[in-house]
Amino acid sequence: MTVVRCGLRNKIVTTEDTGKHRGNLILCLYNGLDFMTLDVTTIPELAQRLRRREVSAVEITQECLERIERLNPALNAFITVMADSALAEARTAEAEILRGEWRGPLHGVPMALKDLIDTAGVRTTAGSALYKDRVPNQDAEVVRRLRQAGAVIVGKNNLHEFAYGGSSLVSYIGDVHNPWDVGRIAGGSSGGSAAAVVAGLAYAAIGTDTAGSIREPAALCGCVGLKPTYGRVSSRGVIPLSWSLDHLGPLAATVEDAAIVLQAIAGYDAADITSADVPVADHISALRESSKALRVGVPRGYFFDDLDPEVASAMEHALGGISTLVAEVKEVRLDVPTDRTLQAAESYAYHAENVAKTPELYQAETVRRILSGNKVSAAEYIQRRRELEEARRSIGQIFADVDLLVTPTMPMPAPAIADLKADPAALRPAELKLLRNTRPFNVWGLPAISVPCGFTQSGLPIGLQIAGPHWREDLVLRMAHAYEQATAWRKRTLTTRSVNIQIKA
Repeated sequence: MTVVRCGLRNKIVTTEDTGKHRGNLILCLYNGLDFMTLDVTTIPELAQRLRRREVSAVEITQECLERIERLNPALNAFITVMADSALAEARTAEAEILRGEWRGPLHGVPMALKDLIDTAGVRTTAGSALYKDRVPNQDAEVVRRLRQAGAVIVGKNNLHEFAYGGSSLVSYIGDVHNPWDVGRIAGGSSGGSAAAVVAGLAYAAIGTDTAGSIREPAALCGCVGLKPTYGRVSSRGVIPLSWSLDHLGPLAATVEDAAIVLQAIAGYDAADITSADVPVADHISALRESSKALRVGVPRGYFFDDLDPEVASAMEHALGGISTLVAEVKEVRLDVPTDRTLQAAESYAYHAENVAKTPELYQAETVRRILSGNKVSAAEYIQRRRELEEARRSIGQIFADVDLLVTPTMPMPAPAIADLKADPAALRPAELKLLRNTRPFNVWGLPAISVPCGFTQSGLPIGLQIAGPHWREDLVLRMAHAYEQATAWRKRTLTTRSVNIQIKA
């Protein structure tokens, strides 16, 4: 036991070394509130220690469950904690590893799922009273693949109701809070997934992304969020927001962690009509390839408009760093799609029957958003669907001149919850502004990742978005990893991860 001095009040507290598992656990003071900082072990590091039997899958899972119990009351990142099944899965993983039956780098690793991803025998609520007792009878395909890889599922993450929003403030379960400042939003709709990863409640999580719902919370909470190419990861068994735009992908502490999860979940699913039969590259090996030959395009028009000054400054600094890592950085021009008719129509189509019969089981704001699609005609829908296909085909032309695109993920840092709730009419416009830079990549169906690229003076994370051609997640990951390794932001994210909450005694 060590005594240290830390925090704004210079209060003496005790710390206990738990470094053999998740790092050094420290109780400090921040803004007058106790918090924990955690030096987090990455998935490759943990995997090797598990394989060498230096640590136990059961102990690792117990640590995550203890942190969930301690921190979730303030973060509200989980809707359902699967403690009993998680420990049973951990015991199975531990026994398999002891027998030499190692399945790979996710074997015995605790993970979480956004709560619109089906889990057999465990409720999947989509953050709504409508589905508060909905219990699927089989796993989503992405869950099946994670279990096949040996991952331990610790629980289901809170989200914006039915994924229809970018704040995670509209949920039957209540608001999700940002681990860096619980007075700020975690983003959405995968807000609980990002908060869980950043606070060390799970080593990675699976989210969904229809307009930015993986990348936005990743940027606002300071972790890595990857949206693969449309059709790369099966969406079978996932409650939809918009069939034409929905993507699944990982949120994780590092680019390599995200690559490892993607490797496990990517691939063709013949039972999913949105899944594409395209070979999956070795995303992990791609990280070791040099970025020096890559050409980076910067679409300043639209994506750099009206940036928060601190975001703008962080982006210029990041671009300066990227210029030393690649062959060329040059400005490019993109025609950016902004119409939201297709998503509105498809959301209404899924919810029409229930919203007509039991609107009281939805949050009022969700009903308003769903009904925005009820006037879309069949002819207009067909036209918008055609425009989507044209956009997805034509965007490939930009990659004749560059290999990757780089933009800010968000135009601003995480807004204060109180500010958004003070004027309910301002919530949706604020969300649309947050999702401005991510939404086009869902229309184009391109792989895109958000990685940390700085912090505001008040300590809020800032994200950088990197996108590439269809099916070239390997290029996106290579560039993201090169940037991450060349900067100190990942170290701040991992070693001074702070949760501004009252710690239970």
